[in-house]
Amino acid sequence: MHHFIGQLILNNKGKGFLRKEKTNKEEKDIAIPHNFIDSSLPLDKVEIETFPHANKWGEIEGKVVKIIERYKTDFSATIIELKKDIIIAQPDNNKLNCIFEILNPQNLEIGLNKKILVSLDFLRTPKVIINKVMNDRGYTDILVNRTFYGNVSQVFGDKGENNAEMHSIVADFGFNVEHSQQTEIDAKNAVEEYGKFTEDEISKRLDMRGVWTCTIDPVDAKDFDDALSFRNLPNGNVEIGIHIADVSHFVRPGNALDDEAKDRAFSVYLVDRTIPMLPEVLSNGFCSLNPNENRYAFSTVFEMNQEGIILSRKISKSIIYSDKRFSYEEAQKVLDAGDQTVFPELFELSRFSKILNTQRKNAGAIDFETDEIKFVLDDKGFPVQVYKKERIWTNHLVEEFMLLANKETALYIFTHNVDGNKKLPGVYRVHDLPDAEKILDLSIFVNALGLDFHPKKTIHSRDIQKLLQQCIGLPSETIIKTATLRSMAKAVYQTNNIGHFGLGFEFYTHFTSPIRRYPDLCVHRILAKLLENQKLSPVYLASLDKICEHSSSQEVKAAEAERASTKYKQVEFLSNKIGQEFMCTVSGISDFGVFIQEPESLAEGLIRLRDLGDNNMWEVDKKSYLVKSQDGKKVISLGDTIKVKLRGVDMDLKTIDFQVLM
Repeated sequence: MHHFIGQLILNNKGKGFLRKEKTNKEEKDIAIPHNFIDSSLPLDKVEIETFPHANKWGEIEGKVVKIIERYKTDFSATIIELKKDIIIAQPDNNKLNCIFEILNPQNLEIGLNKKILVSLDFLRTPKVIINKVMNDRGYTDILVNRTFYGNVSQVFGDKGENNAEMHSIVADFGFNVEHSQQTEIDAKNAVEEYGKFTEDEISKRLDMRGVWTCTIDPVDAKDFDDALSFRNLPNGNVEIGIHIADVSHFVRPGNALDDEAKDRAFSVYLVDRTIPMLPEVLSNGFCSLNPNENRYAFSTVFEMNQEGIILSRKISKSIIYSDKRFSYEEAQKVLDAGDQTVFPELFELSRFSKILNTQRKNAGAIDFETDEIKFVLDDKGFPVQVYKKERIWTNHLVEEFMLLANKETALYIFTHNVDGNKKLPGVYRVHDLPDAEKILDLSIFVNALGLDFHPKKTIHSRDIQKLLQQCIGLPSETIIKTATLRSMAKAVYQTNNIGHFGLGFEFYTHFTSPIRRYPDLCVHRILAKLLENQKLSPVYLASLDKICEHSSSQEVKAAEAERASTKYKQVEFLSNKIGQEFMCTVSGISDFGVFIQEPESLAEGLIRLRDLGDNNMWEVDKKSYLVKSQDGKKVISLGDTIKVKLRGVDMDLKTIDFQVLM
C-alpha cells in the first residue's frame, strides 16, 4: 500500500481517478471505485491509499483517505423536493453523484424546479451511505448515496427559463454575473479621476489623432479593444499602427476594481450574453475605442516598405481618434466592391495583412480554424435558428495585425525586462511542443482515415500544417481538426518564454485585449514601466507566477462555460424536432458506441452498440476506428454519413438520443 496526493477526476458514473504529478510519462492515473471516493468532489485535492492488488483489468486502485483542499464550494442545482423545513436539490453537474440538503430559508421564494446556487457547509460532515443490492441479473450492485449540506446563496429562476439556465452555468464555473458594489464604485471613480483629456497627459503620449484610424469588430460588439491606423509616408514607405485600449490608465493596482478583474481574469462569452471582466462604464465606455471620440491607447506603430518588411517599430502610450467603426461584414463589402477611392486605407491594410499571413504560413503556423455556430433566439431565449459562423477575410485581416503586435511586444519585454544579465519574469503566452505519445496516437488515427502523416521524432509545426491541409474538404475534416487540436499542448500563460509552437513564434504574449483578459493588462503595466526606464517592483514580479497560473485556470473555466451554454442551446434547439430524420456524420468511435454529429446544429449524440439495429452484434475495431457487424456485412467508419431519427433529448443531462435507420 502506498499513499499519493493529487487531484480527483470523476466520470459521470461516479468512478474516480487520481491525477497526480507524474514523475514520468508512462505513469498512469490511479483508479478509485465509486464506493471509495468518500465525500470528495470533482477536482478536490485528496490523499489516497492504494490497494495491495490490481483489479481484474490490471488497474491500480485506491481509496480516498483524506480531503486536503476543496476545489470549490458553490454549485448550481435544481430543487427536486420540498419538506417542511428542508430543501432537497439535485446538482446540475451529474458528476457530483450526490444530493444537497438545505435548511429552508423562509425569506426566499423557493419552489420545486427552481434553479439555485448552493454554498456547501463543510462544518457539517457530508453523509455517505453504501449499500449492496441484488440487481435483476442476479449480480450484486454497490449503491452509494451521498448527501452534502449547504445554504442557498442565489435563486436564479425557474428551470428551463433562459436567464436562469445561463446564470446557473456561469455561477457553476465560479463567475459572478454582477460586479461587486465596491468594484462599480471604483470604476466610476476611475472615470472621474482619469477620464479627462488633459494637456499634461496628452503631452506624455504619442498623438495619433491625425492619422486615419478604424475599428473592425463583430456586428454585435459592444466593446472595442483594438483599432488600426494607416498612412503613407513621404519616403514611399507606410506606417501601420495597432492601437489597444489603455485599460491600465483606468484600472490601477490596489483597489477592488483591480482585485476583481484579477480574480475573474477573463470576460465570459455565452450564447446570448457577455459577462464582462470590467464594469460596463469602462468595458463599453471609457476604455472602449468608440468611433468619433478621443481615446487613450497603447500603440505599436510600424514603418514598413512596400514589400511588408518592418524597417522600424515604436511602442508607446498614445491618444487616438477612430474615424470609422466597421463590422467585419461591412469592411468585407468595401473590399469586395473594389472601389479603392472609398476607404483606400482599408485596402492597404488588407494588402499588408496578406503579406503577414503568407510570412506566417511559410514559417509553419498552424491554422486550427474550426466551425463555430451562432444561434438566433426568440424573445424567450429559445433557439429558433442555428447557423455556422463564416470566417471572412476581414477576420484574418485584423488577426494578422493583432498577432504582429503580440509578437513584437513579447520580444520587447524579453529583451528589455532584465537586471544586468538576468532575465526578469514577464507575462508570455506560450505553447509547448506536443507530447510524442499523443502525436503517435494521432498518426495512427489519421492514417486509419487514409491520410499521410508520419512525423519524425522531433515534430515541427509544418508537419501539423501539412496534415490539416490534407483534410480540407473531407467529410471527416472537423473530426481530424478536433483530434489534432486535442493532441497539442494547451497554450498557457507563464513568466518565462518558451515560444509558441502552434504559431511558429519564438516570442509571443497577449497584449491586444486588456478589456477582456487580465494578462494583457499585466503586459501593459510591464511595458509602461520598461518604456519609462523604471524597474518593476520585486513584489509585483514575484506575483506574476501566481497571476499566470490563475489566469490559465480561469481561461479554461471561461471556455467550459461557453461550451456548456452552447451545448444547452444545441440540445434545446433539437428538443422540438423529436421524430424528425437527419443525415448525420459519424464523429467518434468508442468501446460502447458511435458518436454522431447533426450537421445543422453540430450537436453530438451517442448511439450505443446495442442500438445500431438489424439484430446484429457489433464489434469495435480500435486500430481502424470502425465498428462492424458480426456477420461482416456492415461497417461504420469515422466520417460516414448515416440516417437517424431523433428519439428524444434530456435537457438535464444535455444528451441526445438518436435511432439508426439503416
